[in-house]
Amino acid sequence: MLIIRRGRNSQRTGLALIEFLVVFAIIAILVVLLLPATRSSPRAGRRMQCKNNLKQIGLALHNYHDTYGSFPPAYTVDEAGNRLHSWRTLILPFIDQVPLYETLDLSKPWDDPVNAQAFETSLYAYQCPSATIEPGQTTYMAIVGKDHAFAETVGRAISEIKDGTSNTVMVIEVAAADTVHWMSPHDVDGEYFSGLNEDSELSHTGGLQVLFADGTVKYIAIEDTSEQRNALSTIAEGDESWSEND
Repeated sequence: MLIIRRGRNSQRTGLALIEFLVVFAIIAILVVLLLPATRSSPRAGRRMQCKNNLKQIGLALHNYHDTYGSFPPAYTVDEAGNRLHSWRTLILPFIDQVPLYETLDLSKPWDDPVNAQAFETSLYAYQCPSATIEPGQTTYMAIVGKDHAFAETVGRAISEIKDGTSNTVMVIEVAAADTVHWMSPHDVDGEYFSGLNEDSELSHTGGLQVLFADGTVKYIAIEDTSEQRNALSTIAEGDESWSEND
């Protein structure tokens, strides 16, 4: 006589269904919890890449200093005092761009046809990935002046930075509207840095990343006062202290 036992199989099927529903619910909850992080990760990744770009620039500046005994001048000039090339061009050999550097005629202006190959080259190390700018433009500009880490036509030695390299900003991010071609021998001054405010259209929400003279990169909140930013931009000893807001 054939006896069909369905109770155990039915019970097992019911348990399997319950287990499936529990696992499905857990997965659904995890997806909901992870959605905000997923949405923000591209922005966080771009900000990290921007920070890495500035770190690479900082390392190049220090390698230049080790080679020549000073940081590069903000720009070079000809005998008549006309601007020729930017510090960004001068550090090309130190950011793995020796072949590009060797195409340049440094005795001719940056935008002279003889330097067209470099002019037509976009260097992503000089662009914040969060910035909407034209190819060839740069978001990274030096703070230039007699009281700043970048002197105009002469190199600045670390020993001249009396406020300490960890307290002196060299390079900052600028608003997209203020970018220049990476070869252009034009940057910004301390007034530009101290004058940034909530209406400035920066690449990162609420602030900007800056390169200090010791090679570190930190985030400056736009809510920091003009006085704080002015102190950070100068090489004078005894400026107001500051701590990172990130």
